[in-house]
Amino acid sequence: MSTLLQELSTNQEAMKTWRHHMHRHPEVAFDEHKTASYIARLLREWGYEVTEGVGKTGVVARMRCGDSKKSIGLRADTDALAVQEANDSDHKSTIEGKSHTCGHDGHSAMLLGAAQHLARTRAFNGTVNLIFQPAEEIMGGAVAMIQDGLFERFPMDAVFGMHNMPALEQGKMYFTSGPLFAAVDNWEIVLTGVGSHGSMPEKSIDPVVAGASLVMALQTIVSRNVAAKDSAVVSVGAFLAGDAGNVIPQTATLRLSTRTSKPETRQLVLAKIKSITAAQAEAFGVRYEIREGSPGAVLVNDPALTEECADIARKLLGEDQVVMPGPTYMGSEDFAFFAQLKPSTYCIIGNGDTAMVHHPKYDFDDDNLPVGAAYWVALTQHHLK
Repeated sequence: MSTLLQELSTNQEAMKTWRHHMHRHPEVAFDEHKTASYIARLLREWGYEVTEGVGKTGVVARMRCGDSKKSIGLRADTDALAVQEANDSDHKSTIEGKSHTCGHDGHSAMLLGAAQHLARTRAFNGTVNLIFQPAEEIMGGAVAMIQDGLFERFPMDAVFGMHNMPALEQGKMYFTSGPLFAAVDNWEIVLTGVGSHGSMPEKSIDPVVAGASLVMALQTIVSRNVAAKDSAVVSVGAFLAGDAGNVIPQTATLRLSTRTSKPETRQLVLAKIKSITAAQAEAFGVRYEIREGSPGAVLVNDPALTEECADIARKLLGEDQVVMPGPTYMGSEDFAFFAQLKPSTYCIIGNGDTAMVHHPKYDFDDDNLPVGAAYWVALTQHHLK
């Protein structure tokens, strides 16, 4: 065990205290007011220049040491999920229907552990910006902070993030160059025809039949347009039409979720959704409206920076505790919007044999707290020499 990891391990109980407090008091997207205040209070006690309300409920803490103009950002997410926790731990959620079943409480506690150590030792030269970001679960917090001037108000040369992942060996760190998490785009298609009595379909223009055909046609996008070596998903998760079996409705609504692992694949898939919808609507004589959700983004790691970060982790934890390349995921992460604007590396820390994130019985493994905190300190000391 490295000396730095040993030092951070002696502070594990404090990190557990912070995490368990946040776990007991979960707040969902853009409602993280008490969580933000709790984090901000700790950071101010340690001497950070703290700005609250960045991107509604985000917190940015800045500390400068030495004379270097170098500056980096370390990001943790703070929001919980609208999930009823099924665990019975001493730190279980006290809020009905809300829980930290994705581990953002752990992410924040790891960054707080690093923050306290960095403030105490001041063993870096430059500026470190600690970004406690809201609303990751709805893919809204990163964009909100960017639109609120994150990178103009707090200049930084590169940004780094981390997420835990069940089913990967506890405490190991995983690094992947290039695309890591997929882009998600949630769209809605509304088909409008002419309603009629169910006994007189000839008087109608049936949006249900048009919608049923459209659902099947959309399934050809991945199977017949996306190369087998690439990854994409087009799912119609909701088909909303009508209320009675003897009435042909006026409208039908399809709700889609797409996942794409490359920016160019995303553009292809979204373009095909538009062209297929237009062709199907014309074929069935219905009108259509496509309501696009917030634009998605593939999380792409900077290759050189990612190799550098993996090497930092190897020196900290040992060769056998670092995996590169690590796995890629069809899930999404709004850190992708930071990575579009700044050189970035987002890594994974294994959470061991636990329930999967978003499952009611998921919980973050507290043994990861010193590991993640030590990585953040080592990374800061490396980039701000």
